Amino acid sequence: MTPASSPGRAKGPAPSQATVRQAADAVASEDTDPARRITRPASAAASEETDSTRRVTASLGSLLGRRKGVLAKLAGWSVAESAQTFLGGYCVARSLDDGFLRGAPSTGLLWLAGAAVAILLGAPVVRGVFAQLPHLTEPLRDELVRGSVVRALRTATATGRDGGGGVDSTAVSRLTSQTEIARDSFAGLVLATRSFVFVAVGALVGLLSLAPQFLLVVLPPLVLGLGLFTASLRPMARAQHRFLDADEAVGRRAEITRTALRDIVACGAQEATAAQNRRAVEEAAAAQRALARWASVRTFSVATAGQLPVLLLLVATPWLLRQGVTAGAVVGALTYVLQSLLPALHTLMTVLGAAGARLFVVLDRLTQPLPPSQAPPSAPAVPTAPPGPRRTGRAVTALELHGVRAAYGPGARPVLDALELTVRQGEHLAVVGPSGIGKSTLLHVAAGMLAPDRGDVRILGRAVSTCPPAELTSLRALIPQEAYVFTGTLRDNLRYLRPDADRTAVDRTVDALALAPLVDRVGGLDRTLEPDALSLGERQLIALGRAHLAPAPLLLLDEATCHLDPVAEATAERALSARPGTLVVVAHRLSSALRADRILVLDGTRAQYGTHDELLARSALYRDLVGHWNQVQE
Repeated sequence: MTPASSPGRAKGPAPSQATVRQAADAVASEDTDPARRITRPASAAASEETDSTRRVTASLGSLLGRRKGVLAKLAGWSVAESAQTFLGGYCVARSLDDGFLRGAPSTGLLWLAGAAVAILLGAPVVRGVFAQLPHLTEPLRDELVRGSVVRALRTATATGRDGGGGVDSTAVSRLTSQTEIARDSFAGLVLATRSFVFVAVGALVGLLSLAPQFLLVVLPPLVLGLGLFTASLRPMARAQHRFLDADEAVGRRAEITRTALRDIVACGAQEATAAQNRRAVEEAAAAQRALARWASVRTFSVATAGQLPVLLLLVATPWLLRQGVTAGAVVGALTYVLQSLLPALHTLMTVLGAAGARLFVVLDRLTQPLPPSQAPPSAPAVPTAPPGPRRTGRAVTALELHGVRAAYGPGARPVLDALELTVRQGEHLAVVGPSGIGKSTLLHVAAGMLAPDRGDVRILGRAVSTCPPAELTSLRALIPQEAYVFTGTLRDNLRYLRPDADRTAVDRTVDALALAPLVDRVGGLDRTLEPDALSLGERQLIALGRAHLAPAPLLLLDEATCHLDPVAEATAERALSARPGTLVVVAHRLSSALRADRILVLDGTRAQYGTHDELLARSALYRDLVGHWNQVQE
């Protein structure tokens, strides 16, 4: 949305100039319309994903490689956990086979006491593991904080010269929530992985010591479930990435809509904005459903690897007993699976599926390549001079519409259909037609605020659909019927689209549009305005003054003079037509059309354009409009 398109009907104190510019530029920079998205090739997406994986893996590998002593201590404590796991199931089996089932309860109780001692000895193991964990997690957090600070400083150095606040708005998030998410997720991942590996070793060794047949029953579903879960990790991470992006997009859309609500209403962009918001919400919902689907895969993997072995052990018990396996050994095997393998497996898959995916996404963002320390300053959001046209080997026109079709909804009758229009540089074009015929829609499409259903729109040879928002803002200015005036001086209001305009340029605009009476009435150019005290016509004069000062080479006026008297309207249109650039005006008076070089007539089925005399000869609708205007004047 062009900044000059803010409305002026809101009640209460008007926002400051900086707030208004931020809101308008935010709307202009947010582009969620599928018609204007550039879809990346699958190979590029795959390459980007591979680069992300390598970058995250290298970051973690480098950290772990520098902490070999800590890893060795963790492994030492974890071996003790393997022994504890082994003793838990083995003592239960011996208590039955050597004690209770042989009529020696005292022996059985001694074996159970050994199992209890093994469990109690687990407390020092846990304490030792947690004592080593900070030596891994805190260095990771320190590295991420250091990288975030350097990135923020380099970004500010590279973009801070533009005066437009090229600030990295995610720097605070990186320093707080994202680094904490990474640290906590990494800690959970280390604990869960370490626990599962050493518990699994202890349990499998215990099963083998009780009877080798147990491995034939337990290992196949365990390997199958782990394989299925491992295969789902990458798509689960992609789903998590997609969900986080979609969730952030919903937040951005809500903030932009709230901040720029008056601008949206002024330009009649409510439906387009609502459609963009719906698409953002639908994308978030789709991402949430995809995440839920992969969560169900994780649940199935846990059931396959942890709960299926229990069922198979029960089903295979008669066969095991025929093979000479004792009843105590069967109970010991169930103890290994139920008390050790299943909890460790469930924890591992839960942490890897949730915290692991979050860790990958956050590390991917925090380890993005740093911007160069001597990067050139970014282009300002509102340039002081319009860029020159790109040379393409032919004369560049100011505005081109080729095969443009636009409707207000799916299945609705198009208000613009296969429209062909070429406006030459320096030309003054008037657009006329009955109310509701599509005149405002035409200007919104031309300004890039509304994406057409079909067709191509170009300004000075640039395709509007792919033009960056800052460049698009520099190419055109749209002045709507409802003009917005913010709390600030009259000079600041006039310089809204060109903040660096000097005193001489402002004075020329005041003279060209005959704004002296308005300047005197409000108390001078440097007197703070009271927006509620201005009439609609005065607000329009201020908006037209902005357009006159604007560097944009294409001005689009959507009945922006409807509240002016004919003399003021003529003065404004002549001044805007005389400035360097092209002027397109939605006319509501015959005099406005007569001042134009050419006239475009929209009649709902086809468009005709030409001079006043040419259209009188060949357009019945134009003759009717001229007759209506003459009757109104009479």
